[in-house]
Amino acid sequence: MATQVKLLGFWVSPFVFRVIWALKLKGVDYEYLEEDIFNKSARLQELNPVHKKVPILLHDNKVVCESFVILEYVDETWEQNPLLPKDPYERAIARFWAKFAEEKLFYAAWTAMWSKGEMKEKAVKESIEALEKIEGEVKEKKLFEGESIGYLDLAIGWIAYWLPVWEEVGAVQILSPNKFPAVTAWMAKILSHPVIKDNLPPRDRMHVYFEGRRDAIYNHFNPKPEDN
Repeated sequence: MATQVKLLGFWVSPFVFRVIWALKLKGVDYEYLEEDIFNKSARLQELNPVHKKVPILLHDNKVVCESFVILEYVDETWEQNPLLPKDPYERAIARFWAKFAEEKLFYAAWTAMWSKGEMKEKAVKESIEALEKIEGEVKEKKLFEGESIGYLDLAIGWIAYWLPVWEEVGAVQILSPNKFPAVTAWMAKILSHPVIKDNLPPRDRMHVYFEGRRDAIYNHFNPKPEDN
């Protein structure tokens, strides 16, 4: 009986694309199932009752949730084209920087996109400070894991494609090529890889989506007096 792999995702989610890239790099055939995260299906809520989020990987009826967990599951299940380094210390370092980028850069940059005033200024400052740390790590390396794309490249691959869109939508600058030459060079390398460049959401559609999310989130946290 053939192995069955399904991936539940949302078209613009960087968390979902991490998994897509990993499956493509591994050469794993899978069925993609689009979910509406604003009108969550019974299927999604049943498969991920804890967080009710995508991505969700189904492998022979086994359910795996959370993108970082899925990346490691994919890497351990399909041994070809390994993503994590063999050395335990190097694996620990890769996991550390993936977590750092998620906690210190991702959410600060996201906030910088939709916020205004002092909140925006603070978020931009925090984003740049986090990116400075990442610049130091990637300096003098072609890719984080060496010559081939690895776990950390997939984990922070959103920086190369999503971050510039957020900057444009939020009218901010976080990733200056002059200030971050190593990260900029890494971005170009990542985006030129066939698996990455052939599996990205349409940029124009992203702009429309994130402009809408920017306004919706800002209005949620700053309702007009008549909305109270």
